[in-house]
Amino acid sequence: MPEHRFVEPLDVLFARGNKLFGEAGQHGEAQMPPWPSVAAGAIRSRMLADADADLSAFARGEALADAALREALGTPAEPGSFRIGWFSLARRSGDAAEPLFALPADLNAIEKDDEIAYLNPQATPSKLKASAASERLAVLRCAKADKALGGLWLTGAGFAAYLRGENLHRQAHTMKTGDLWKTDARIGIALDPEKRSAAKGRLYTTEGIALGKINTQHSQFTGDDVGFVLSVAGADGLVPKDDLVRLGGDGRGARMETAMVSWPEPDWHRIAKERRFRLVLTTPGLFDGGWQPSGIQADGVTWYGPNNVRARLVSAAVPRAQVISGWDLAQRRPKAALRAAPMGTVYWLEAPNADGQALVAALRKLVEKGFGCLSGYPDRARLAEGFNNVMVANWAAGG
Repeated sequence: MPEHRFVEPLDVLFARGNKLFGEAGQHGEAQMPPWPSVAAGAIRSRMLADADADLSAFARGEALADAALREALGTPAEPGSFRIGWFSLARRSGDAAEPLFALPADLNAIEKDDEIAYLNPQATPSKLKASAASERLAVLRCAKADKALGGLWLTGAGFAAYLRGENLHRQAHTMKTGDLWKTDARIGIALDPEKRSAAKGRLYTTEGIALGKINTQHSQFTGDDVGFVLSVAGADGLVPKDDLVRLGGDGRGARMETAMVSWPEPDWHRIAKERRFRLVLTTPGLFDGGWQPSGIQADGVTWYGPNNVRARLVSAAVPRAQVISGWDLAQRRPKAALRAAPMGTVYWLEAPNADGQALVAALRKLVEKGFGCLSGYPDRARLAEGFNNVMVANWAAGG
């Protein structure tokens, strides 16, 4: 059974991205939220430390002595059953943690309207030619035209309504970035490795993230702690409970506690009846087909999901690709830089000929296992770190 934890940084968090910095005058921007690999590294390191494992031997690929730990973690090259099934920003009240999610690519919020509009797939007129890779375009239809608002996060109630394709409102269903964290610029000084002293003229700045407490009038929670919520599968009884881990750059401390989480779900009955659905990336997607998710065939349309369920990709909303990298602590070198479909990417699919119950069973498996249960991306180490996770959603009303 997956284990759920709430992680609260005890100090400023340095969530570094994939850009090198450190030269004179350079600025290191924070990656927020951090990639799930940050959580995977923190937890697995603590698991190894708790078992008094030989870290050097593990880095060389030697098998761990502890049988349960060996089954869960495997080796750096051949990971075991451990997998981050969810990692997101969250707020906590008591023992309950509420996941928060940045607006997906198929939502548009504007200042002049409290209602958040959905993008929906629309067939293009026969005389209109476009370079779109899908048969329909994700089109925004709204009464008022204005610049889209950024920096909004769906609350737990908002994300649940979103997965069911229900109407969304800014006041009732979202929070602003400024209510969740602040950036804290820090000055760094490069060191001369030979003299073991400060290097002359080598000042740079880095962005720290200061997560805090929030008090919102439109929420049932008040004075919440802001942190991260995660779900770990394949490591029963080995995940740290109510303990400390080192998180992010500089290994700053974070408190990890057991949490109760109410995970939102779509209306599965509607999906079985309508035989159409959305797939929403909850972590960046690393796919052999670029923006196309695992399971897409050579025609770019046909999709084979778990249990060989067949559907048709009709549209997609894909933001600009991001680059995923990181630091390999075991090998002491940078990880390969990979282009990824960003978190919040949305795919619309139809399965008119599928059995409704079989379709639901396949999609539930996809949510549980992520795209790693399909062929199309063989790097198991990245899958164990929590990339390629996905949620299923109903099509929005009117779509």
